[in-house]
Amino acid sequence: MSLRTQACSERPCSRQCRSVGARACTCDQFKLTTLYNLNINKEMDPFFLAVSRFNRQRYDDCITICTQMLEKNPYDQAAWLLKCRALTKKSWIDDLEIDEEGVADILMDENAINNAPRPGTSFSRPLTSAQPGGISQVMRPMSNAGRPITGYQRPGTNRPVTSSTSRANLSTALQGQRPGTTRPVTSGGRMLRLGTASMQQQGGQFIMADKLNAKNVAKKKHIAKAVVDYLIYVESNFRRALDIASEATLLQGYNDWWWKARIGKCQFKMGLIKDAEKQFLSSLKNQDMVSLHLELAKVAVRQDQPQKAIEVFNTGLKTHAFETHLITGIARVHDMLNDPAKAITFYKKILVFDNSNIESIAQLASYHFYTDQPEVALRFYRRLVQCGVNSPELWNNMGLCCFYASQYDMALGCFDRALTMADDIAAADVWYNVGHVGIGIGDLGLAYQAFKIAVSHNPNHAESFNNLGVLELRRGNIEQAKNNYIQSSKIANYLFEPCFNAALLMLKKGEFQESYSMANQAVQIYPDHADSKELLKNLNQHFSVM
Repeated sequence: MSLRTQACSERPCSRQCRSVGARACTCDQFKLTTLYNLNINKEMDPFFLAVSRFNRQRYDDCITICTQMLEKNPYDQAAWLLKCRALTKKSWIDDLEIDEEGVADILMDENAINNAPRPGTSFSRPLTSAQPGGISQVMRPMSNAGRPITGYQRPGTNRPVTSSTSRANLSTALQGQRPGTTRPVTSGGRMLRLGTASMQQQGGQFIMADKLNAKNVAKKKHIAKAVVDYLIYVESNFRRALDIASEATLLQGYNDWWWKARIGKCQFKMGLIKDAEKQFLSSLKNQDMVSLHLELAKVAVRQDQPQKAIEVFNTGLKTHAFETHLITGIARVHDMLNDPAKAITFYKKILVFDNSNIESIAQLASYHFYTDQPEVALRFYRRLVQCGVNSPELWNNMGLCCFYASQYDMALGCFDRALTMADDIAAADVWYNVGHVGIGIGDLGLAYQAFKIAVSHNPNHAESFNNLGVLELRRGNIEQAKNNYIQSSKIANYLFEPCFNAALLMLKKGEFQESYSMANQAVQIYPDHADSKELLKNLNQHFSVM
């Protein structure tokens, strides 16, 4: 550790100094230089150095120094505690907005209050275009997980919806999110992987959780908090953390809000939703914290109670009026209910307090794009570029806005920029949009090649298969078009377009039974699609005549 300082006689400082000689000075800068010269040959205290590394978020260096100190003296509690905190900080993630459900949670979800909720009162039954505030699937298409596309990807948005009205089955629960993999979503999988990686770097497990005595650890207040955080964020051992937290809150006379919050967090991770809600409410009585309101809202979302979640956020805003996290939560709930008109008012309110909020700007841009205002959306996307965002998704969206705003020279440049930065999954989406540009300018050859490249990047890109079917039909390749439609409907059972296209094609070929099946499937996916209902009506009349 070196101090780059000079005496005032060589480099004048900003403070007024009283010099006694040519090189004598009383300023702080000269004092630091003198101390450095006196101790240049002395070794710095390793614990002080480890604390310095910890404060500067250089956790690997801090862990290494603490490990060396513990090798010399295994009973050094200060070094042990500092290493524990460094390991926790290294693996810590803000889990207030992360709620990943595992396969067991998806298939055996018993937390929902109502099995047949009304539209707009459950995430499983969002609003539709026939209801006030709802928006059509034609104007706002679905994502790869069967959810309405939003302008900002959040944790949980890639998880398929799992209600009876959303055509949930075992295959969707076990479906991997990336092509070429079948790994399902696991509860806390991200935290488990981070914890495992950090422990492997240290050559083994730092704390033997199974050998801990919960009562003895709970008596040491500061050590107990560090151990509980380590068990939660590094090892993801929520059961042992719950034991220690329960003993600690008993010693504190049930008056410490922090321990109650940790008990609630552990119970929530273990699936004890009702018990976690009681702990968060009890903790909130002792101390009004923003994080507790967010945790209670997570509980309401897990119980499929969006209105209750909004009430929790509004209750928090009464005491924390300028907290953007609470306003963001309300906007997200409305967005998940397919009510972007209400969500957008809250996103605008967020920008009043934080004019560089990335999520709000992206949501506003997406809303204006899907409401036929590409010029306004382009302004918001340019604002994201000014904020420092540089991703293939952003340049892809800018290319689309430029194309629909008739700025064709800039559109292709944005797509080219996106392709240079994109991986296979993002490249498939970019090439898919390039195909739409080809259709818009009348170059069907370019569109066909673009959709083919998109499928080569992502073999599960259902939208590209559907559009390839349309182009194959224009070329006269009826069987190839039919195969593309069927492949698209198998990959994405939330898209109504391939089902309707396949039903129409089979009707023209005289395959009435297959056409009826596909048309019925299209109506189940999108009940407000007029063409599918008309086709189904004609088929019913045909069968009645026969």
